[in-house]
Amino acid sequence: MTAPRALPVSRTRTRVRVLAMLVLPALLGACGYNQIQTYDEQAASAQRNIEVQLQRRADLIPNLVETVKGFAAQESEVLTQVTQARAGLAGALGKTGGADMTELAAANAGLTSALGRLNVVVEAYPELKSNENFLRLQDELTGTENRVAVSRTDYNTAVERYNAYIRRFPAVVTAKVTGAKPRVYFEADAGAQVAPKVDFNK
Repeated sequence: MTAPRALPVSRTRTRVRVLAMLVLPALLGACGYNQIQTYDEQAASAQRNIEVQLQRRADLIPNLVETVKGFAAQESEVLTQVTQARAGLAGALGKTGGADMTELAAANAGLTSALGRLNVVVEAYPELKSNENFLRLQDELTGTENRVAVSRTDYNTAVERYNAYIRRFPAVVTAKVTGAKPRVYFEADAGAQVAPKVDFNK
């Protein structure tokens, strides 16, 4: 009876490599690594969408302030508050290393509050409410706030999916090993749950 022939070392190594290439993706998939990366990227993309819409909103504010200033220059305190709130939002958006969602939500709430105070001023100037530039800005701000609300919902949905996934086994082990941390929701405070009242024609 003849003994089985040993495979050459090079063929054995090749088979081990092929086997590793087949098994490794399955192991990575089973431990949740790939899914964590997918969900994290989806949440990051949704965050960028919020930032784009908030930047658009912030970019509209100087035009709104200038239009109101043309009719109500004496209301400088309110206009200054709106300008400062806009600067706060722009500062939160322009942070190096990405925006902190808690800070971004607070800055957005501050701008919403300042726009609410501007509403009171505008009510005293009927000719402003019929100004073509003001009406155009009003429509753009309303549309932008609607897009912010949609982006906020999409982001929070993506964050919920990601956060829930990294808390489940076996992904929780992979998350700890890779340092994957829960993401922060974009939560508005109680005063900012409603879109700012940019429609001044009450």
